[in-house]
Amino acid sequence: MVKVKTFTSPLKIFHVHNELMTLDKEVNDFLQTNKVKKVVSVCDSTTNIDGGTMGIVRVLAYEE
Repeated sequence: MVKVKTFTSPLKIFHVHNELMTLDKEVNDFLQTNKVKKVVSVCDSTTNIDGGTMGIVRVLAYEE
């Protein structure tokens, strides 16, 4: 059965690289902790609220 998990992170100017590295680590830790055998899809999307706050949403589809 395919399951879906979402991860989010704010994106601050001049800190994007570090925030993306942290998001990658969070996803990798999730994969290892839950012993995910197969990743079906990974998709990133940025968000923008009122032209000020930016963020990223990473959607992971996987099979255990």
